[in-house]
Amino acid sequence: MAAATPLYDTYNRAPLRFTHGEGAWLTTESGERYLDFAAGVAVNSLGHAHPHLVKALTDQASKVWHLSNLYEVPGQEALGRRLMDATFADKVFFTNSGAEALECAIKTARRYHFAKGHPERFHIITFEGAFHGRTTATIAAGGNEKYIEGFGPKAPGFDQVAFGDLDAVKAAIGPETGAILIEPVQGEGGIRPASNDFLKALRALCDEHGLLLILDEVQCGVGRTGKFFAYEWAGITPDIMAVAKGIGGGFPLGACLATAEAASGMVAGTHGSTYGGNPLAMAVGQAVLDVVLEEGFLQHVRDMALLFAQGLASLKDRFPDVIAEIRGTGLMLGIKPVGPSSELLMAMRREHLLGVPAGENVIRLLPPLTVTAEDVREGLARIERAAESLTSSSASGAAKSA
Repeated sequence: MAAATPLYDTYNRAPLRFTHGEGAWLTTESGERYLDFAAGVAVNSLGHAHPHLVKALTDQASKVWHLSNLYEVPGQEALGRRLMDATFADKVFFTNSGAEALECAIKTARRYHFAKGHPERFHIITFEGAFHGRTTATIAAGGNEKYIEGFGPKAPGFDQVAFGDLDAVKAAIGPETGAILIEPVQGEGGIRPASNDFLKALRALCDEHGLLLILDEVQCGVGRTGKFFAYEWAGITPDIMAVAKGIGGGFPLGACLATAEAASGMVAGTHGSTYGGNPLAMAVGQAVLDVVLEEGFLQHVRDMALLFAQGLASLKDRFPDVIAEIRGTGLMLGIKPVGPSSELLMAMRREHLLGVPAGENVIRLLPPLTVTAEDVREGLARIERAAESLTSSSASGAAKSA
């Protein structure tokens, strides 16, 4: 009888053990190579073992790892300034994860209205299909009963409406509403982009009613859609934005960005983090921005995204019995299969290609932003073989039943 695992039983892990990687490729203990179009769920934005990131981390590791926020951390000032210069933001709070960045965003919005003399305005409008994290507040914001069940009463103050339904948003606005929180592209919810018109309308509603617009760009930010942040496509700016995943390139790093006005209630003592903004994270975050903000990099992302999307569209046309829909934007793409997504995901894995399951029976394809045209074509070839194997299995089953 196998020994019980010492780990919590909260993950249904694939039986794969990787020892090292390079670029878009991972290698197992037994030496098998896999093309990684999961990227640690959009975290490994520059692939595996990127030399610039490795150098930044090892250089900093030989100096100082952790100081806490009892002292000034020069790396925070430097990275914060770069984020401010490249975005709408005037203020940044560094965290270790996306959920922490969302917690900071929620607290910032609520504290803003409290400081303005309106503590009753703590309600935040959120959207069906959203995923904002696994803390008690962020599961309430996401609204998925699967994640809320068994953890006591749902945290109050989140009013959920249908994704993309502007009339529902308008109807939900009341005297207790303080903010609207949305992912410009829902990741966990099934790779569902909000339209530019919808985002513009939300911005206008916030301006009209004195609400704060909060964007969750934990998954779709830092170049994933072909711009530094996804909100740029709509030509709007938020008041508060949560960032993580790709900004650390694999090192735990998140950030809450805000305008000076939105962050005006966050005075000394209102929020904190022991590890947030540690020197190691700041060094890696700087290195990620060195690459992502380099001239031509985001154009490369857009070029690879176009190549990949066109190839997936062709596969959909060729395998209508396997692929029902291709969705997404940039290098944040999804396949919605005709059958259970688990079947196609397993077929892809047999071809040594990694993807990520999501809601609405969708498989997320999230290659590193450094993915090459050769990698994209290889990925498409492996998806093609996976689709062919499912077509063959279906035909074989039909023949036997006949």
